[in-house]
Amino acid sequence: MSKYYFVPRTKYRFNPEKPDGFELSRSKIDVFVECPRCFYVDLRLGVKRVPGYPFTLNSAVDQLLKREFDSWREKGETHPLMAEYGIDAVPFAHEKLDDWRHNFTGVRHKHEASGFLVYGAVDDIWENQKARLAVVDYKATSKDGKLDLSADWQDTWKRQMEVYQWLLRGNDFDVSKRGYFVYANADKSLGSFDRKLVFDLQILPYDGDDQWIDDTLVAAKECLMSEDVPEAREECDYCTFRDVSARVIAEAEGEDVPDQELPF
Repeated sequence: MSKYYFVPRTKYRFNPEKPDGFELSRSKIDVFVECPRCFYVDLRLGVKRVPGYPFTLNSAVDQLLKREFDSWREKGETHPLMAEYGIDAVPFAHEKLDDWRHNFTGVRHKHEASGFLVYGAVDDIWENQKARLAVVDYKATSKDGKLDLSADWQDTWKRQMEVYQWLLRGNDFDVSKRGYFVYANADKSLGSFDRKLVFDLQILPYDGDDQWIDDTLVAAKECLMSEDVPEAREECDYCTFRDVSARVIAEAEGEDVPDQELPF
């Protein structure tokens, strides 16, 4: 039996009687943006969304890229890929980098207006000649055609970048709005597999804007302080699944349920 939903979680749940200093991860902020109801059910009621399947290949690429850029960090030199894209910077060396990369520590900043202790784990940080930092995030895929950041589902990547920029600024670093996605794209056109994948590395620049974060954190705090469960977002697949499942099960058990058009 899966123990993921055996009982509602008590750890990491928001307590409205002791709200100050609640630790809020970057990913939970994204859940709030996507659907306040999912956010509330998770952090106030203790039941998370259904977990996604782990992308172990992506994690392997992530580790290899960190290892590679770390070798240039140790030398204090520009990585050849950065030079190829005309980026005059070096991988940033800092004593807290390992903590900033760790999922359960990350870069941390106390948001005074909400009382949240916000944190997020960065993949990398680069530093230019003026000691200005650029946030870097690693991504892996296998896609035909040109890589870009135009898809709607990539909005979560952009918010991710902007939260990292906001966190570093909150720690008094000078952070450029220009961040970079190091995109590893597996080549499927090769004639034979030969027990290895060949990746083409590209850098996609992105100019972040973190102006949405302060108001979003205040709204997230108000959401968690409320005794009312928020309405589901119409486009939320998780809430739609929960609601439709509850309805069809009730119908199957002979209960009277209000007439409602099912979304399929």
